[in-house]
Amino acid sequence: MIGKLYLIPTTLGDTEPLEVMPLSVKKVIEEIDYYIVENEKSARRFIKKIAPKKSQPSLQLMLLDKYAEEIETTKYLDICKEGVNVGLLSEAGVPAIADPGASIAKLAHEKNIRVVPLVGPSSILMAMMSSGMNGQNFAFNGYLPIDKSERKKTIKDLEKISKDKNQSQIFIETPYRNEKMLADLKATLSPTTNLCIAADITLPSEYIKTFMVKDWKHQQPDLHKRPAIFIIHK
Repeated sequence: MIGKLYLIPTTLGDTEPLEVMPLSVKKVIEEIDYYIVENEKSARRFIKKIAPKKSQPSLQLMLLDKYAEEIETTKYLDICKEGVNVGLLSEAGVPAIADPGASIAKLAHEKNIRVVPLVGPSSILMAMMSSGMNGQNFAFNGYLPIDKSERKKTIKDLEKISKDKNQSQIFIETPYRNEKMLADLKATLSPTTNLCIAADITLPSEYIKTFMVKDWKHQQPDLHKRPAIFIIHK
């Protein structure tokens, strides 16, 4: 019998895991000893928090970070041939969405290994849910260009796509550049374009607001070093 690949969500910050994800996640973690992770230290910390009685020495962690060699990662699921289940852990939120774990999910399909996604917090979907924008038609665009002129052009392009397709446009920024992003959005977008900012989702400091750009000009939330999602709709 071939083992399965479980896509295991983690918290979006320092919250109790069972406050934001179902008991099924805890049960799976208690049963699995083999994990593919981005960071060993944070993975062990999360596993200990959600399953404190689990033996830490029994854990076998395989790294999927920027230093991992492809020739090595392609062997990570070989243990499934022996009937062993493997868990894929993201650093924050759900695996394989804006996350390098997508390559492991793809590998599992190539090896005819069943992929089992578990329920947990996705900052992208939770921001979209609460934005009041078009949940029937939206697109996630990842990070926008760092160069200021290129970023402004991309913002205008996304605004046009939103208007032409009635499609909400979602994107993110490195937390320490959030405030520069907000300044560029205020300066570039049409005054009547809707802008949602969702920061610290699921945390006690959660902040989610949607206003027209003209109204954001009088708002200046503190976004410095806070994980944030931006959504626009024209």
